[in-house]
Amino acid sequence: MASSRKSSFDLTEHVADALSPLLPADSSILLGLSGGVDSVVLLHLLQHLSLRCSWHLSALHVHHGINSKADVWAVFCADLCALYGVSLQVEHVNIAPLRSLGIEAAARKLRHAALAQQQVDFVALAHHLDDQAETLLLQLLRGAGVRGVSAMPAIKHRANAPTLLRPLLNVSRSILLKYAQQHNLQWVEDESNADDTYPRNFLRHRILPLLEQRFPAYRKTLLRSAQHFAEATELLDELAQQDADGAISDNCLNIKKLRMLGIVRGKNLLRYFLTAQGAAIPDSTRLQEMLRQLCNARQDAQVCIDWQGWQMRRYRDHAYTMPALPPPVEFTVMWHGEAEILLPPPHGVLYFRNTIGQGISVAKLQLGIVKIRSRRGGETIRVDAARPQRDLKNLLQKHEMLPWQRDLLPLLFCDTDLVCVPGIGIANTYQAQSNEAGVVAIWRADLNTA
Repeated sequence: MASSRKSSFDLTEHVADALSPLLPADSSILLGLSGGVDSVVLLHLLQHLSLRCSWHLSALHVHHGINSKADVWAVFCADLCALYGVSLQVEHVNIAPLRSLGIEAAARKLRHAALAQQQVDFVALAHHLDDQAETLLLQLLRGAGVRGVSAMPAIKHRANAPTLLRPLLNVSRSILLKYAQQHNLQWVEDESNADDTYPRNFLRHRILPLLEQRFPAYRKTLLRSAQHFAEATELLDELAQQDADGAISDNCLNIKKLRMLGIVRGKNLLRYFLTAQGAAIPDSTRLQEMLRQLCNARQDAQVCIDWQGWQMRRYRDHAYTMPALPPPVEFTVMWHGEAEILLPPPHGVLYFRNTIGQGISVAKLQLGIVKIRSRRGGETIRVDAARPQRDLKNLLQKHEMLPWQRDLLPLLFCDTDLVCVPGIGIANTYQAQSNEAGVVAIWRADLNTA
């Protein structure tokens, strides 16, 4: 008697085997739902498995507004989720500010940002084996480094964000299409997927069919290569962690330590530092130029390198990275005792806390008109009666305030007197005396200055 043997691939059990060890009962899992066949198949699979495994399933559709049918797709996703009894959130995003990245890259960045903000345990995406192969080839053609050509991970743990899951990553597009047809699933077709002026579509429709004729197993062999690159990336990260010891602290990078590493290890540490800060990784040419400027500039030079909405700045022997700062603006805001004042971007927020015997004398402030304004140059202040009037510029340098934060610093005046430089000092004639009502000004810079 012939032995019974499973003769066909069971996609449901494949996904169950991938997810069951990771998701305890009562886990919340959110699906990124575009309405295309891949995510519709994954919705069908997860809806079935969530009942079986006691998971709480929801979905998120990101509405980019790029395509004229975007509203239709959102309605389709809503109707489909209603049919399955799955709650759906539609997130509208504006792609315009990121168009310089390219439509595909901007859309992807906004999708991932929207998914990362969700209050769930896990986020599931429908990337599959063909996506892996296409991504690897695109990255190679763009000259990406080892990290860029690493495989998309099936599981990605992220700080302060849901764990990312890709349970279809070793399943081909043809298997997903067959599953959709077998289960009479409906999905939307994005006609832009047929436009081979997009690099990914050119590979998908022109190059990969030819490749398959000569190398039918190319998907799995490319996946294997990508996994090798991922392993190499882990080794580079381990080396960077060793180099980071004593070189990275308090979100800044020690230039002297960086300079000692040489070009190759210096670039590796720089990539590691940027990744840790959540910054975009520049291409190899820009990264090498960044390394050159950081290591070779004069110590008093105020280096500022811009790329992809980020900035790398050097101050003395340390480098800092942050989202690109808009230029400071000139402003004057009256203060009438509010607990907080929202200043014009990017100048942040000024908070006021009532105290006794410390801070600014409330009685003195009541003698004039109190206003908060931006720095304009030439300000002076005496914070110690035993010392002379100090130039504000020199005072900020003494306190080692970062130059770009000095430009954003708000100043508190009473009539024409500079009363308070938040975080730095209070004019001696306005300091609250023992048992006197006072107020402390606390400045929080714009989030982009962190």
